[in-house]
Amino acid sequence: MNTQTITVIEVADLLKRVEALKNEGNRLSQICCTRTQTSFELSYSFDKDFAYTVLRIVLPNNDIEIPSVSSIYLAAFTYENELHDLFGIKIKGIAVDFQGNFYKVREKFAFAKPAENAAAKQKENA
Repeated sequence: MNTQTITVIEVADLLKRVEALKNEGNRLSQICCTRTQTSFELSYSFDKDFAYTVLRIVLPNNDIEIPSVSSIYLAAFTYENELHDLFGIKIKGIAVDFQGNFYKVREKFAFAKPAENAAAKQKENA
């Protein structure tokens, strides 16, 4: 049976929680970010024996610095560079830090702005 647990945590608890998951034998599946109208939601996803665990951090803005988990899961450096380049998330201590050059983008931090309300935009253009 597949299960999924989502737990909202504070930035201060990130490294401790990720380290515990690693020690329990979980693999890092992905790290992603979603921009809402009022915040950034970072989701750190882990898998062990078809049980999916997600640690979620809700940031009110992208000025809050978060610690890198690449010292625990080296491959996290790819996700963390992406979070920085596309969302402007400040991440401290990335094992392999591309210094904002992981992606070649037309617009710096293109996903940092809140999504426009599609319905309101259609109304304006009508």
